[in-house]
Amino acid sequence: MRVLLAPALLIALVAASGLISSACGDERESSEPLVVTTVAPLRSIIEEVGGDRITVVALVPEGANSHTYDPPPSAVGEIERADLIVINGLNLELPTLELAEANASDGTQIVQLGNLAVSPDEYVFDFSFPEEDGNPNPHLWTAPHLAVTYAQIVRDELSNVDPDGTDYFAANADRFITRLWELDEAIAAATQTIPEAHRKLITYHDSFPYFAPRYGLEIIGAIQPSDFSEPSPREVADLIEQIRSAGVPAIFGSEVFPSEVLNTIAREAGAVQVSTLSDDDLPGAPGDAGNTLIGMMVQNVRTMVAALDGDASALDGFDTGNTWQPSE
Repeated sequence: MRVLLAPALLIALVAASGLISSACGDERESSEPLVVTTVAPLRSIIEEVGGDRITVVALVPEGANSHTYDPPPSAVGEIERADLIVINGLNLELPTLELAEANASDGTQIVQLGNLAVSPDEYVFDFSFPEEDGNPNPHLWTAPHLAVTYAQIVRDELSNVDPDGTDYFAANADRFITRLWELDEAIAAATQTIPEAHRKLITYHDSFPYFAPRYGLEIIGAIQPSDFSEPSPREVADLIEQIRSAGVPAIFGSEVFPSEVLNTIAREAGAVQVSTLSDDDLPGAPGDAGNTLIGMMVQNVRTMVAALDGDASALDGFDTGNTWQPSE
């Protein structure tokens, strides 16, 4: 049954509809640009540069395995509304990349930071990321000098999305980059106190391949196989022998990848097992002081240096808070 509307009521409804559409459009145009990203360290970098002119949503929960995390259907809505999508790339978040490519709005840029920050001849292939699998190690953000490059890329991409904020993004990026270079110097000072024979890292997950060489540390092994399974008995035996031969005083586990085999390896090799390193789980909760990429790396370096018989006092009092300033 059809219902005929009175002409005056019909006109009112059409006008109201137009006002509602216009209001929604105006609200969207005047609201902060929405930036969708994946892991918490990238969220931290984007927040430091974007400050209060943007809204950032990180799709990968802290503590989740970003290599295998499959975003839920609800992520589609965030991706569709995004003004900019920033992921690490280098095949880290393939399910999220596929979802973004299928659902991003026309004209929304999908930025893969790692692919822009290093060239293929700078890729690192290692224990957890063997070259035959074709996936380079994607953990560039644990190296402060490469986090600088990430910040520069984010600055430029945010300026493209919000040209009126160009000067603001540049000023925030400058402050953040200055802090990163200060962190780089403090890490270098702390790691130099490690006895030379102990400047060797065996980690569970291979998260520090771009970090270690910069500070004179050698990564001599990783416990987690490339398929993220537990190591086989043969691999465990080989690792124990490797640790004994290297004389490494500590091996490092991961908060994100808990493993029962670590205690066995450490006990048999005569090393201490430390399982508090993190590559994408920031200290505290979002909004907390120190819930930053810098806060995570200060904790990591303190842990490494102390376990390898060094002195981490160069990091005492280091400011791990946000560097961005409110816009006027």
